[in-house]
Amino acid sequence: MTRIYIDGSAGTTGLRIRERLAARTDLHLIEIDEALRKDPAARSEYLNSADVAFLCLPDAAAIESAAMVSNPSTVIIDTSTAHRTNDAWTYGFPELCGQREKIAAAHKIANPGCHASGFIALVAPLVAQGLLRPEAQLSCFSLTGYSGGGKKMIAEYESDETAAALAAPRMYGLSQQHKHLPEMAKVCGLAHAPVFCPTVADYYAGMEVVVPLFAGDLRGSIDDVRALYRSCYADGLVTYSDADESGFLSAGALAGYDNMFVGVFGNADRAVLVSRFDNLGKGASGAAIQNMNLVLGLDERTGLNIYKED
Repeated sequence: MTRIYIDGSAGTTGLRIRERLAARTDLHLIEIDEALRKDPAARSEYLNSADVAFLCLPDAAAIESAAMVSNPSTVIIDTSTAHRTNDAWTYGFPELCGQREKIAAAHKIANPGCHASGFIALVAPLVAQGLLRPEAQLSCFSLTGYSGGGKKMIAEYESDETAAALAAPRMYGLSQQHKHLPEMAKVCGLAHAPVFCPTVADYYAGMEVVVPLFAGDLRGSIDDVRALYRSCYADGLVTYSDADESGFLSAGALAGYDNMFVGVFGNADRAVLVSRFDNLGKGASGAAIQNMNLVLGLDERTGLNIYKED
């Protein structure tokens, strides 16, 4: 039976991965004693005894854990930011052209960031197919539930004495130095990182990433973008959907699910590209499990919760 180890299983992403995998009968979760959780020798032993090791750690700790793995058969799936722009690691977004096969054969997989996943799903195909110039100067607005901020932020929002400022959406990353920007630019093949406006709001989970475009930004039409999305997202956990909720788009529509919807809205002059998904699902733990499934030769949807439109 496939042996799975989660290094950092107490964090938000690790807990959700553990919850999903614990229900599966085809996997064996090996769990370290709490007293040994920070013992380097014990962690090394568990990492090297696993067929697949998930790293659900801060960047520095993830780099440390990755360096401990000497077993050539162990597959590492790192959910931190540490290795996402490292060419020695395979970027774990299967829906990119040719990426599914690379992931299936990889031993070091960098799981994408949540905001980055939504942006890349919208922009990468346009650059790859020539509908958008690599030199394009883009902007991106991204709305997320507070679970994306981890345990500390969750506690702040769910406290009985919540600060008044938390009742309204709050933009952050004000210095334009957000940790997801390097992978957003690199994976999409852009010469410039976008002007990025991430915003957290008072709801638990769900993400809505928006990239606005003028018609002049494109080498083609808005309908060409729609056709490309329908074509390149015919399989996998990303699908095209132009459905709305009576003229609205809820950022929480896919909360609790592991897939993503992309859509194009607007008119012939101005359009908004929109991706919607769960920041803890396709934006984190769901994507990690999808990558694991591919490595193990399984249907990539195995053990995942998929939202299907009527």
